[in-house]
Amino acid sequence: MALHLSSNDQKQLLNWAADAGQNECCGVLRGRDRKVIAVQWAANVAADPSRNFEIDPSAIIAVHKDVREGGMPLLGYFHSHPNGLARPSESDIAQAAPDGLIWLIIAGGAVTAWQPIALGAHVTAFTPVPLIVEG
Repeated sequence: MALHLSSNDQKQLLNWAADAGQNECCGVLRGRDRKVIAVQWAANVAADPSRNFEIDPSAIIAVHKDVREGGMPLLGYFHSHPNGLARPSESDIAQAAPDGLIWLIIAGGAVTAWQPIALGAHVTAFTPVPLIVEG
């Protein structure tokens, strides 16, 4: 099943990735029914942001609190790959939660969509998700 993303949100993601330079940018996707309604940048608090990303836990907590209060659901996450590889890395697989949420990866001037494949409590791979950019 495809994921829908507005062209404005796609441009914003590409801009954040460009602004981050050799560091990975990251954040969350809000929406429902496989449609991204909002992209929210968050600080990358990884020990080495040029090689990994870790979304600031306070941003994740704020999103979950907002959802509990009736806000837009958490649809997934995004991050960039400054190395230009538009696919999940081994590090992404090792760190992913088996929650079924969408991941967008920004690399090489493109945005790609992925969904984790879990075996029990561990993600073993990602599968590509068709991305439809609208408007």
